[in-house]
Amino acid sequence: MRALVTGVSGQDGCYLADFLLGVGYEVHGTTRRPIGECFCSQDLRAAGLRDLTGAVCLHQVDDRAEVAAFRRLLEVVQPEELYNLSAQTFVPAGNADPVSVGESAGLSVARLLEAVRLVDPRIRVFQASSSAMYGGDPTEEPQNERTALRPNQPYGIAKTYAHFMTGYYREQHGLFAGAGILFNHESPLRPERFVTRKITAAVARIARGEKIRLLLGNLDAQRDWGFAGDYVQAMHQMLRQPTPGDFVIATGRKHSVREFAELAFARIGLNWRDHVDFEPSLLRPSDVRSLCGDAAQARETLGWTTRVSFENLVAMMVDADVERAGRAQHYKT
Repeated sequence: MRALVTGVSGQDGCYLADFLLGVGYEVHGTTRRPIGECFCSQDLRAAGLRDLTGAVCLHQVDDRAEVAAFRRLLEVVQPEELYNLSAQTFVPAGNADPVSVGESAGLSVARLLEAVRLVDPRIRVFQASSSAMYGGDPTEEPQNERTALRPNQPYGIAKTYAHFMTGYYREQHGLFAGAGILFNHESPLRPERFVTRKITAAVARIARGEKIRLLLGNLDAQRDWGFAGDYVQAMHQMLRQPTPGDFVIATGRKHSVREFAELAFARIGLNWRDHVDFEPSLLRPSDVRSLCGDAAQARETLGWTTRVSFENLVAMMVDADVERAGRAQHYKT
């Protein structure tokens, strides 16, 4: 089997590529980065993944490319499966530049689906949708595949457009195209601009002896946090089904930012209250207060389950950042 993973150098792309290689796939991936800088072997090792350099065939393609560029890519790679994971996923960045996030998370998906239709409609397509589509005040909790979509910021709006376009190409053109409505999922590969990794990276620096204060915004915000390595397996299972569909991918449990910080500091034997300060400027006007997903359909249809608990996820991320910090200190000295 040959798979094409857009955004292969991101968190989900790395975990998915590692998984697909492990089950015998030939993996191709797109990246906006210079190909020689696509993967960091030390970060992959900290996350427990193989070194993907040389194992993944890389193609430098912007996620805002036109249909013609995507057509050429598909004609060269000739994949049987396509996993579209490429998009600007950091919500504040989308708020600052709504046009750019609309291009990368919304219009690019329509262009990619059109390229599939023109080149080979037999390609099975996974689209990474987002719980951000439910908006800041969801109509019900937990959210499932039938919950109303009411996005309240540019990223969620762009993802909603892409989500509906995936359904359009499935229903009107017969593509095997399904969307995974992904709730928050983390790992040691999460960039530090995201609050979870911001916390664990600060914990590691404090463990190393640095005298810093961790500034956080809404400590009461609640999210359904899972492990990225579990979620990419759901993506693969979706494309191995006899018929395509959309599935919520979530743990069904929600936790606050405060709980995450408490567990992270406790991992190194510290009380989070001694090191965390509230910073009002970090509050988002259109923030989502609470999200929790109902993945019953994924469990029943796909047989998918989560393996890593919230507590183990926090511990995994702290341990990886402590290892990174220790390695950095070793090289410095």
